[in-house]
Amino acid sequence: MEILHLNEDSFKEFVADKGLTIVDFYATWCPPCKMLAPIMDELAQEANGYQVAKIDIDQEINVANEFGVMSIPTIIFFKDGQEIQRLVGFRNKDELLDEIKNLK
Repeated sequence: MEILHLNEDSFKEFVADKGLTIVDFYATWCPPCKMLAPIMDELAQEANGYQVAKIDIDQEINVANEFGVMSIPTIIFFKDGQEIQRLVGFRNKDELLDEIKNLK
């Protein structure tokens, strides 16, 4: 499955009541975000029991502010519409897979 690019309108619907959802808050100018992008793409393609999306904080500042995203990349895990975990900074694929396993 392709990674979804969210906006303010699609964000709430995407995270609402859909089990485990992972959202990467990023910016196009952020080097660690660029390093994380292919990992998030892989997670989206391999998704089994979770969904993956990303949201550009420069384009969707209201969503970033609503969730208090101050540093990027920030990965927020949602379960049934509620934030259940947050990781700030670059993480490798194994770390993210471990986190997913723990949250499922």
